[in-house]
Amino acid sequence: MYTINDLYDLDHTYPEVKEYLRKFTWPWEALSGIKTLLTEIGRNLPEDEFDHPQEDVWIAKDAKIYPNANICGSCIIGHGTEVRPGAFVRGSAIVGENCVVGNSTELKNVILFDNVQVPHYNYVGDSILGYKSHMGAGSITSNVKSDKKLVVVKDGTQQIETGLKKMGAMLGDRVEVGCNSVLNPGTVIGRDSNIYPTSCVRGVVPANSIWKRDGEVVEKY
Repeated sequence: MYTINDLYDLDHTYPEVKEYLRKFTWPWEALSGIKTLLTEIGRNLPEDEFDHPQEDVWIAKDAKIYPNANICGSCIIGHGTEVRPGAFVRGSAIVGENCVVGNSTELKNVILFDNVQVPHYNYVGDSILGYKSHMGAGSITSNVKSDKKLVVVKDGTQQIETGLKKMGAMLGDRVEVGCNSVLNPGTVIGRDSNIYPTSCVRGVVPANSIWKRDGEVVEKY
């Protein structure tokens, strides 16, 4: 229930991202190639639709970028996306169409599908956020374990070795994360699920469910 096909509608991202993700079973397998993929996409973006202000940075002409946002290569900012004051896009960020990257939000090595909102004080690193997913104010993806060991995705007694030292969270389409929540390394949240505010989430949250607290996850009706 947490393969790429389980989590994401691949028609809501760049065609090249769609074809890239189809190569993998698990979404975290795609993290290591984001920078290379981004550069390949960027070189083929139409010049009449995208500005290219610096090396490995492409910004749609109809995107709204506030003057004090800090955008570093490599990144793509899609059509209709808004990057608000104080945002820090610090590399290997593929941002889709009609997204919101909010004030004091930081992105690093991520894929944001179309219509994703990370609007207030969010850190999103080494993560993939599905179509229309939303992170409430102050919620973050923690992408490195405190003991610095490799990240393992845990679903009850099942454990999947990722082989990655850095992995944040995989959010399925239309996931809602409540304010001031922490998504621990290796978190996977299924489509249409909700996370209560101030939660500390780890492991796998099934699709169409509500995480109330650790040990209390209920199905949505």
